[in-house]
Amino acid sequence: MRIPSVLRAALGPHWEFTVDGPRLEIQHPRRSTPYSPPRRPPSWKELLSSLEAAFANVGAPRDDCLPLRWGRDTELTISAVQALDPLLKDGRPQTYRRGFLPQPVVRFTGDRDASGDLRDGFLTSFVNVSRVQPIEQLDEYGSILDGWLSVLSQLGFHARHLSVHGTLTPWRRREVAGITLHFRHLGLDLGDIVLLWNADDPTYMAVDLGTGLERLAWARTQQNWNELIFGRFAETAPPATLDAIRTATLLLGHGINPTTRGAGGITRRVIGAIDPHAVHLGVSSMARHAYEYWSLFSGLRAPWPHIVHAIEEELRG
Repeated sequence: MRIPSVLRAALGPHWEFTVDGPRLEIQHPRRSTPYSPPRRPPSWKELLSSLEAAFANVGAPRDDCLPLRWGRDTELTISAVQALDPLLKDGRPQTYRRGFLPQPVVRFTGDRDASGDLRDGFLTSFVNVSRVQPIEQLDEYGSILDGWLSVLSQLGFHARHLSVHGTLTPWRRREVAGITLHFRHLGLDLGDIVLLWNADDPTYMAVDLGTGLERLAWARTQQNWNELIFGRFAETAPPATLDAIRTATLLLGHGINPTTRGAGGITRRVIGAIDPHAVHLGVSSMARHAYEYWSLFSGLRAPWPHIVHAIEEELRG
């Protein structure tokens, strides 16, 4: 397996590599030094602009987001890696997108506590910050990881607080095989970098590097999770209700209206998670707050008053 040597060559001598069978861990020798969060946390717009500039500096300009309604394997877009479907699943030298994607996604797989509530760091909808990149040589995989560390440095993270770990044993899911390495900041899982290839023709290779914008901001600022995500609304309703309004705003903003099945069925399920007793005064303010956030990443088809009306009508229905 060439991956450890590829990563050593890309990252240079200032990292400690531990290889134990298929297990790999990469750490900075000065990892015990203290961490200082920024005095003024950046706004979401500032963070997005910094990411765009930093990725462009390492050769990954921003590309347009994928549509939220997907329809192949999943009803909705759940990861920016779906931009690589033609290359990895069909074995065609083509992708839907490449480079830096700040991709809004919807997932129901977040970690939950014993009462069923999402744990801190998890949301039903979030922005999958990704670099999706076809590659021809394995060395490019190492360069992309090195570039990611440069991106994090430009955001104010320091290499000494970052680590990479995972197993070099390949996995396979239908048409696609891969190797996944995870990266952390001060012990907090941020995301992963995945080397991918078409299982029938490994010459079709790509890298999917991904994290969540919200989790990235959380790691950088060390803020209270609910205050970071919901702002001034954090104490106005249960987090599950705020999470559902936020997600419903994204879905309805992309024209995915409530129906009995398909993508619209997901919208109905999400709105059903809103506690009606917690929104006696309506959902307008929180929906507008979420609308401003989602509008940073791609244009929403529906105006916010339509979204508020649709949520409240569904709650009454």
